[in-house]
Amino acid sequence: MTTKPKAKKFRIRRSESSAAPAAAMAEQPAVASGTDGPAAPMSPPAPAQTPVEHPQAQARPPQGAQPPGQPPRAMKLATPTPKRAPKAQPQATTSPTQAAPKAAANPPTPQGAEAAIDAIKGEGLTGRQLRMARRMAQKNGLAATSDYDAVRLLREAGIDPFQRTNMLDLIPSDKNQKQVAGGRVQLPQTMPIGQANLPSTETMSPSEMRALEIGEIQKDIARRRRRRLLLLLARLSAFVFLPTAFAGWYFFSVATPMYSTKSEFLILQADNAGGAGLGSLLSGTQFATNQDSIATQSYLASKDAMLRLDRDEGFKTTFSQPNIDPIQRLDTDASSEDAYKIYKKYVKIGYDPTEGVIRMEVSSPDPSTSARFAQALIGYAETRVDDLSQRKREDQVSDARESLNKAASDRRDAQAALVSLQETSVLDPEGLIASLRQQISNVQIQLQEKELQLAALEDNTRPNQARLEGVRGDVGRLQSLLSRLESKMTEATAGESSLAQKTAQIQMAQADLATADVLMQSALQTLKQTELEANRQVRYLTTSVEPVASEDPSYPRSFENTVLAFLIFSGIYLMISLTASILREQVSS
Repeated sequence: MTTKPKAKKFRIRRSESSAAPAAAMAEQPAVASGTDGPAAPMSPPAPAQTPVEHPQAQARPPQGAQPPGQPPRAMKLATPTPKRAPKAQPQATTSPTQAAPKAAANPPTPQGAEAAIDAIKGEGLTGRQLRMARRMAQKNGLAATSDYDAVRLLREAGIDPFQRTNMLDLIPSDKNQKQVAGGRVQLPQTMPIGQANLPSTETMSPSEMRALEIGEIQKDIARRRRRRLLLLLARLSAFVFLPTAFAGWYFFSVATPMYSTKSEFLILQADNAGGAGLGSLLSGTQFATNQDSIATQSYLASKDAMLRLDRDEGFKTTFSQPNIDPIQRLDTDASSEDAYKIYKKYVKIGYDPTEGVIRMEVSSPDPSTSARFAQALIGYAETRVDDLSQRKREDQVSDARESLNKAASDRRDAQAALVSLQETSVLDPEGLIASLRQQISNVQIQLQEKELQLAALEDNTRPNQARLEGVRGDVGRLQSLLSRLESKMTEATAGESSLAQKTAQIQMAQADLATADVLMQSALQTLKQTELEANRQVRYLTTSVEPVASEDPSYPRSFENTVLAFLIFSGIYLMISLTASILREQVSS
């Protein structure tokens, strides 16, 4: 987003202090300097009437035009030369310092000012030129009533309102200082009449002086550039080159060579021949053993593995030997934390999830020692994998066996309860009651038949006594049998409720026994499936690349490490330089 430039507006107003002298000047009669008659109107200086000046005289101010103690801007108004015949006293004898007070004592008449303004209007000046003249008049302390009056006053003061600023004038030099001290040079200007036009005492022309000053400026710029380059080279040498040289000397001459042994191994799962579902789709891929591989990698990079390696193979002793350089050497009484730092530096373990391979690189001052360390770490990883899967399998199988034992004990308890109920109760109380009812009905039918037969015999006048007594005996026996059956029926009806309760208990015991049988069969089947699943969850660690002792040292990589040190020191110096530059700019602003 751009904003419009804001220019200051200058508005010239005629104040009372400037209007009063102008009115007084208009009332006074025009008096010519040195004559009794009226002064001729002042005409604007025409280009044809301006005398030709010497080139060197234009380059420096006229002598005696201004007192030495007066500042350059405090210039007096020049009085136009009246058109009259010279007197007996020659004008050449009059000094410029004496002519200045006479010119100031004879101000221009209003008629001459108006004629000069009319002549200036006829020059066809642009609005921009008039504004420049007005600003310059205000800068030099000239009270102008209009833009054209400002041009007139500036020309009378010997100042060119349309002079362009030269870039070489901005460069401070002895010559310019002398010119400022002697008086400000404004062109075009007229030479005073009483000044002698003497030749310049300088042997060099303005173009030669300008070329000489430009050459001095160029030499100064070149000298500053050389000084800055030397300072930059000194800083780079102190902060970049010397540290890089020291690092290269260490890597090439002092650092102890390290021999690395590389190995690769992966963790496999047992084949799942009878599996189904999503688990069977992932079996045999790296996703099935992803968690175990990550756990194994974490264990090999832990302090536990370092302490176990130190107990078995003497890790601290290997890196505490005196033939190792002081930077890589481990102190004899170093703590486990210091040893663990060395362990993380020289034992590098990485896991590739796309292939499921664990890559391990072990470095040590001796190649055989590094191969021995690698073999020990692979053994630790295998043991860890077995422990992880074995615990999981044992937990699953133990839970299945506990479920089977509980189901078997519940089945035995249900069987014992059913047997005890069957021993202390009738098997079918309802059948017993139905049988008694049927027997009572049969006895009642037989009793009725015997009673009818007895009544038929008694109706006979001469019945057979033997037959009659026999029928009477049958009726008595049937009545006694009926009474016994009725009593049993009464007892069975009274105990029907207790028999129903025992029947319900027996049915519940039979249901519990059936449930226990189902649970026992399910627990037995779960145990079999758990054992199969545990066998499928077995993990095997397979070493694809065996560790082999190296013949040539792998570390340090002298050239690569030196270049890396140079880049690091350069980056640090660059960051510090940028920070210092930003802070310097913020403070200076």
